[in-house]
Amino acid sequence: MQKISIAAVAVIIAISLYFTLFWGYDAYRILTSPSYGLEDVWRSQFIFAIGRLLGFGPVGLIKLAAFFGALKLAVACICALHIADRFRCMMRGDANSEILDAGLILVVLISIASIGPAAWTHSTDLVREHTMQLLFAGLAIALCIVERNYIRRNEPAATAVAPSGNAH
Repeated sequence: MQKISIAAVAVIIAISLYFTLFWGYDAYRILTSPSYGLEDVWRSQFIFAIGRLLGFGPVGLIKLAAFFGALKLAVACICALHIADRFRCMMRGDANSEILDAGLILVVLISIASIGPAAWTHSTDLVREHTMQLLFAGLAIALCIVERNYIRRNEPAATAVAPSGNAH
């Protein structure tokens, strides 16, 4: 079981590194663009779809695109912090994966919002990209759950044995 735990940690770190690099770059591209990434029509389809659903005008679409760029930057930072926490904890103890779980839930939500418009326009490359991100996030969440259960199961039972005796 120890080898499974080491493999799970390695996969979690690899997935965190993936989201740090790719979503960090995507957030940088979105947030430094004058139109917040809307010039890339294929990658911003979900912004247009959500904006159409909510009845946003041009300014609303730009604000929505900036919001999703900021969310991607937040996920990239959360994953980078988790990687740093993992390396810090190699010396001291167990890493806290609850923050990573929150970041990965954001990944799941953004990926689900992105898959719909990509499938609607029959863009197989975008569907594949967002599906892979969704699967990576789901795998990392599942491995974090397995790791937490493994740690809980292997913690020493700290049950205090009450002395038996009569109190008169």
